Amino acid sequence: MSEHNTVLKVQDLVKYFPVKGNKRQQVRAVDGVSFHIEKGDTLGLVGESGCGKSTVARTITRIYPPTSGSIELFGQEIGGLKPRQLHPYRARMQMIFQDPYSSLNGRMTVGSIIEEPLIAHGQRDSAANMKRIRELLEQVGLEAEHAGRYPHEFSGGQRQRICIARTLILRPDLIICDEPISALDVSIQAQIVNMLKEFQQQMGLTYLFIAHDLSMVRYISHRVGVMYLGRIVEMCSSAGIYANPLHPYTQGLLAAVPIPDPVITRSRELALLEGDVPSPINPPSGCHFHPRCKQASDICRETAPAYREVEPGHFTACHLYNR
Repeated sequence: MSEHNTVLKVQDLVKYFPVKGNKRQQVRAVDGVSFHIEKGDTLGLVGESGCGKSTVARTITRIYPPTSGSIELFGQEIGGLKPRQLHPYRARMQMIFQDPYSSLNGRMTVGSIIEEPLIAHGQRDSAANMKRIRELLEQVGLEAEHAGRYPHEFSGGQRQRICIARTLILRPDLIICDEPISALDVSIQAQIVNMLKEFQQQMGLTYLFIAHDLSMVRYISHRVGVMYLGRIVEMCSSAGIYANPLHPYTQGLLAAVPIPDPVITRSRELALLEGDVPSPINPPSGCHFHPRCKQASDICRETAPAYREVEPGHFTACHLYNR
């Protein structure tokens, strides 16, 4: 890791939420997550629903204040900054949300929605702003004239293009994509991902890309992190994690991806995941995954495995590789 080229560095990030009516209990949504992203790279973050991926995204962007841990943007610690201190960094770090319907204000025109970040950061030249907005709308595959329309006049895919335009208007360095294609038709998903890749090449953007679709994560990401119950259990290059998944949970996720070959499908059935994700309010002792793991032993039930480098650039938290 080159500190000079590191855009985002997260160290031991923790985010707990209080449980209503019970002050002693907490939802351990993110429980000690660490990773970094180099300039121009994409880190994919995958895992089942409820594993804490979106909470990681919202804590990094300071929508949620972190419970503890470090968040560094270009070497500057932002985890403890107050809103006014954080304001200049928000222009460099933007977010694309999952739902393109609820993330747009239906009472504002598309032009006003995209211009809002510019005004918030002191750029109030209406003529210059509108020129930039019209150019950006064309870049994301819409028409310049769409600036005068309202969100309800567009399809889901078009709305997500508007959200991307709003994200790009401040020319950020880091974009956090929180499942930006999961609410879209399959035919539209590839278009959006290809557009994001083109923008990355043209503008040198850095992405944290959160998704359920493992094939799409493989396509867009340089590295992939696998989350389970608030923790990263495996991290590797995109090619490596698909060619040689080490953690039983990663193997289970990959086994669930449909493949049009019955021979391969039968050989993968043993790795299929069973059961549900445990409650983050009362996670299992030791390795959180042990109740669902067919290879679990006594040490897995008693002691949390260390997250360590098993192969060059390939990290995992599993007792199978700590012996």
